[in-house]
Amino acid sequence: MFKVLPLENGLENVQGFFCGATNVGMRKKPANSDDRELDGDVAFIRSSTPCDIAAVFTSNTFQAAPIKHFQRYPKGFQTDFVLINAKNANAMTGEKGIEDIDTIMSVLSDKQAVLNPVMSSTGVIGYRLPVDKITSAFDALDFHASNSHQTARAIMTTDSFKKELAYKVALADGSAFHIAAICKGAGMINPAMATMLCFIITDADIPKEDMDALLTDAAQNSFNRISVDGDTSTNDTVMLLSNKQSGNYDKAAFAEALNKLMFELAMMILKDGEGASKLVAFEVKGAKTEAEAKQASMALSNSLLVKTALFGEDPNWGRIASTIGASGIACNEETLTIHYDDLLIYSNAFRELDKVREEKAYEIMKQDSFKVTCDIGMGDASYISYGCDLSYEYVKINAEYRT
Repeated sequence: MFKVLPLENGLENVQGFFCGATNVGMRKKPANSDDRELDGDVAFIRSSTPCDIAAVFTSNTFQAAPIKHFQRYPKGFQTDFVLINAKNANAMTGEKGIEDIDTIMSVLSDKQAVLNPVMSSTGVIGYRLPVDKITSAFDALDFHASNSHQTARAIMTTDSFKKELAYKVALADGSAFHIAAICKGAGMINPAMATMLCFIITDADIPKEDMDALLTDAAQNSFNRISVDGDTSTNDTVMLLSNKQSGNYDKAAFAEALNKLMFELAMMILKDGEGASKLVAFEVKGAKTEAEAKQASMALSNSLLVKTALFGEDPNWGRIASTIGASGIACNEETLTIHYDDLLIYSNAFRELDKVREEKAYEIMKQDSFKVTCDIGMGDASYISYGCDLSYEYVKINAEYRT
């Protein structure tokens, strides 16, 4: 047996890792603030020993330069350094974008011994990195710092709060290992990975092949199930680094901790969806195949009409039914049922909401979180995705993104 125990703070809980951030002028400092933790725009994560690394990236065809740079390393390479910047995505910048990363890493290597350093970026698409500004960070950063709060804040863009988690995994023989992560994401979130960056570190002595397999599985059960707005970024990245310094590992325990960590971070992203006020689970069951259940569930979590109905707290089951019918799966209105939490709002026998059930539906939709369950009635397969509402604030944030 094992126990997954939550810890306070984040990355500083993992043996042998360092992290921190600084501001080089890409992000405007908050008015009347001298607190550099609140306005960082260049951050790092470093290990005192080489790490195995596993990663999953965006499905967007136009992958950003940092992803292409990562992919040019030989398969199975090790690293000990991740550099992260906000305010500039370094996407759609061509070969010059990759050359800029090489230049930055060359300057870094003159300041700090590094092994195959990797980079990750978030921000506006279509602009080359301000190389001189980013490299100026290397004189300001303390590469022996352990400030997860500062690092998590620095990678935020439209996020309204920092996202960090850490766990201690206590094994039956009395040994233990640790796993922690920081994450950013609030908009351009679609189940194809979300628009997000996530950096997971561990001191578990995990084999590289387990890292690859378990990270892929955990991504499918977390970030690939959420949707804020149906858009998929050029920069989506999840990295898992292990320096193995604890010397301890159990596959089942690690899998549970990793899945828990990534699912909780995914829910944080949904709760922080730009202007979002509701987190909703969309379960489709009774489908002919799991693929069809997933197709319909993701259609619901992506639907703008459904999202706006959630924001308006309108129990309009017609939008749910219409989205399922348009999703392309095998379905029939005579076998379909729709529930909000445990309340039946549509079936073949109850096609119109009476006043009592409508009032109950209104009360459910006023909640911060609830579940929409659609039983297709044609099979045994099921799938759950997660979404949020779409508000006036979402339009405002994205209309003013570059201003």
